[in-house]
Amino acid sequence: MARKPAKKDASKTQSFEQTLWATADKLRGSVESSEYKHVVLSLIFLKFISDKFNQRKQQLINEGQGDYVNMVEFYTMTNTFYLPENSRWEYIAQHAKQDDIAVKIDTALYIIEKNNPSLRGALPDNYFSRLGLDVSKLAALIDGINNIDTIVQAVGADGEDSADSAAQKAASEEDIVGRVYEYFLGNFAATEGKGGGEFYTPKCVVNLLAEMIEPYHGKIYDPCCGSGGMFVQSIKFVESHQGNKKNISIYGQEQTSTTYKLAKMNLAIRGISANLGDVPADTFFKDQHPDLKADFIIANPPFNLKEWRGPDELTDDPRWAGYDTPPTGNANYGWILHMISKLSDNGVAGFVLANGSMSTNTKGEGQIRQQMINNDLVDCMIALPGQLFYTTQIPVCLWFLTKNKKAQTFSDGRKQHRNREGETLFIDARNMGSMVDRTHKELTSGGEESDIARIARTYHAWRGEPVSPEGSGEAENGYEDLAGFCKSATLDDIKANDYVLTPGRYVGAAEVEDDGELFEEKMQQLTQTLFQQMAEAQTLDSTIKQNLVNLGFGPNAQEAP
Repeated sequence: MARKPAKKDASKTQSFEQTLWATADKLRGSVESSEYKHVVLSLIFLKFISDKFNQRKQQLINEGQGDYVNMVEFYTMTNTFYLPENSRWEYIAQHAKQDDIAVKIDTALYIIEKNNPSLRGALPDNYFSRLGLDVSKLAALIDGINNIDTIVQAVGADGEDSADSAAQKAASEEDIVGRVYEYFLGNFAATEGKGGGEFYTPKCVVNLLAEMIEPYHGKIYDPCCGSGGMFVQSIKFVESHQGNKKNISIYGQEQTSTTYKLAKMNLAIRGISANLGDVPADTFFKDQHPDLKADFIIANPPFNLKEWRGPDELTDDPRWAGYDTPPTGNANYGWILHMISKLSDNGVAGFVLANGSMSTNTKGEGQIRQQMINNDLVDCMIALPGQLFYTTQIPVCLWFLTKNKKAQTFSDGRKQHRNREGETLFIDARNMGSMVDRTHKELTSGGEESDIARIARTYHAWRGEPVSPEGSGEAENGYEDLAGFCKSATLDDIKANDYVLTPGRYVGAAEVEDDGELFEEKMQQLTQTLFQQMAEAQTLDSTIKQNLVNLGFGPNAQEAP
């Protein structure tokens, strides 16, 4: 009978993550901070797939198939990467203190990629050797990662391994290593400064995007996918709503080579298959999905990207068809038009942009926005609170675009949408969120009263979806405008505001609750309080003056004998 494992203390797990981070942080003396995230996450990836390999190998032995433990086919049939002996984690751990450990790690990663076509282009190439890492610091990091238990044995209620627990078991494995990945990505973003935003979007923002667009099934696309966080959260959304991730197809693209590799590792660790293009490449100049029509687009493009094209480049690009060419000085509207060109007839896009995108009139951007509004593509605009991002203080907003605002009934589990042609929802969420430390804020999640639930529920109710608990089939409360928070505006309303999409222009100010006290009575109380405070201030001033005189700093101190 299998022994039921002891439950792990969540606080100890968190302490372990912090300890591992502290170990990794010692690499700062050896490499640039912009580099060492790839060192750490590559090693975590290697540890995870090695543990999965060993688990599958032991399973074959237990089933009396020990003769097949070195046959690749018996691993690929369970989506397990086959690892030759010198590419396994235990081999690396055994040689961690040797002077050539960097070469051994590079060799292991090369062999793994060569033997597993799905990892082509995903792993660092001769990376550790080129960095010239301090051997003792690298050995300490390997020792720390060696303590990660990436394989959780799920057992039934009777203590025996249960076939019914297979899905739970797989999810637990992904959660452990995924949690480490997310913890490290967040900390890298927080410590690296400006560059971190290229690969990490705050989890609460990604979660809100997924809850808003509801990517239950179809093609999901991110044209600037970074480390793949948008895809991970989309899959989590599907699974948390009892969907099937097999109904999702993922497409993306990333320009930076190291981040492209990081995305492929991040997705592979979670068992998510995706088409990220054959190579890392600039989405504007080398679109690797030219014929794609996506059902859902979820993205966080680089904010206010300068000089993204030359004056004579991409001027007649088919992606701008029907619109003015986006200006060279800022790529925001280039990203918007690119995403519009990728939407299917019923597709919806949700993405993050700097607040300036809602009102700018620079070099034709206002004209492009007007064209989009007149084409009735803008479904919802959300102003977010500040301090959400680790790497920028630029105020940001969320755009939601769709090519079809007509009434729709879906067959894939999503709810019915009403006809909302000529309407746009504005939500002002700038006063939402809670401080998680001295400088950073998060939108709360979990529970019907959380920030994310309230915003998403408002949007879904406005679209005509039921907002009552699952299974009731009817809306508990329909949508209503709420001053200071949300407003359903018409095309005429937007025209009257010069095609500016800033929510604050539409939602107005929140009503101040009347306390029922007469103005004359309240003014009398406030006046008495003010006079009392002024008298106390005079007394305090006199005390301070006397103390200064006693110390010899009075107005006649110079004349004292």
